[in-house]
Amino acid sequence: MAQITLKQVEKSFGKDHVVRSLDLTIEDGSFTVLVGPSGCGKSTTLRMIAGLEKQTAGEIWIGDRCVNGVEPGKRNVAMVFQNYALYPMMTVKENIEFGLKNRKVPKAERERLIADITEIVGLSSYLHKKPQSLSGGQRQRVALARAMVKKPDVFLMDEPLSNLDAKLRSQMRAELIQLHKRIGTTFIYVTHDQVEAMSMGDRIIIMNGGIVQQSDSPMDIYNDPANRFTAEFIGSPPMNMLSCAALGGGRTGSEPAYVGFRPEKAIIEDGKKPGCLNLKARIVTRETLGAEIIYQLQSSAGNFHVKSFLKPLELATDVTVSVPYEDLYYFDGDGRRNREAEEHTAPELAAGGMFG
Repeated sequence: MAQITLKQVEKSFGKDHVVRSLDLTIEDGSFTVLVGPSGCGKSTTLRMIAGLEKQTAGEIWIGDRCVNGVEPGKRNVAMVFQNYALYPMMTVKENIEFGLKNRKVPKAERERLIADITEIVGLSSYLHKKPQSLSGGQRQRVALARAMVKKPDVFLMDEPLSNLDAKLRSQMRAELIQLHKRIGTTFIYVTHDQVEAMSMGDRIIIMNGGIVQQSDSPMDIYNDPANRFTAEFIGSPPMNMLSCAALGGGRTGSEPAYVGFRPEKAIIEDGKKPGCLNLKARIVTRETLGAEIIYQLQSSAGNFHVKSFLKPLELATDVTVSVPYEDLYYFDGDGRRNREAEEHTAPELAAGGMFG
């Protein structure tokens, strides 16, 4: 196992800056997820750690060793790709064994390693099958087993579940979490899927434009976003964001530009509720998802969503939506969190001074 440290790491392709001044520490034994939109630099960061891309500037440390210039095969990391990269003419056993043979591991040791690893990933009865006869989930397990027999310090995974259907992705997420707990090795996992990030990682690193927006535990990121980008990226539906000016506030430079709230924190009421931001709105769409219902509502301040667990309401119904003051987030015009406003604007809201 090993801690990963990136110091002022940058990566450019010509004039295109993909990763900018990245300072990052990934704790030994953690399950860390890099998440962000396409082109944010997460896969490039992973490939630099693996040695498949050379950084333009900065240092990469694996454990107590700076690996700048160290070949990928000598970094003691194992990478699992989304396309599995299995040899079609080899059996499961031969695919797993291939790297061990190249490293001249004795046969008895190879047999022991393969037996141990295939038992962990549930492939013991598939050793003599070829990849084309396996399901997507089974092929992914072969790719994992092939990486595991190397006994790496770090597992690097680049969107390994993206080719699976929704049900199998959910199953494999659970299996990867259990696998990490069992072997305790450092996992670094790249995805654009926030559900994967929230459900799998004990630490999430959100990237955008080659810059880390926030690094924290899943629930801290959800409940305490550092900026508007993080607030709107994590959550389904994402955090609602309304203009303070449209709500009647934001008249001075010291006031925030946007107020945000999570859809599940909003309550559809018969009338105004004290201690809340109250919005008059009309129900535009309704999405019934079993136990929960997601409404899109239209107001003078813009459209927003409410997530409810109550009985369905009719479309085109005029309602009042109430959000407790303590569940409001404020952001400046540049997207930074305005925590000072959160501490001081509730009395103004109550008096109608902020949005009245």
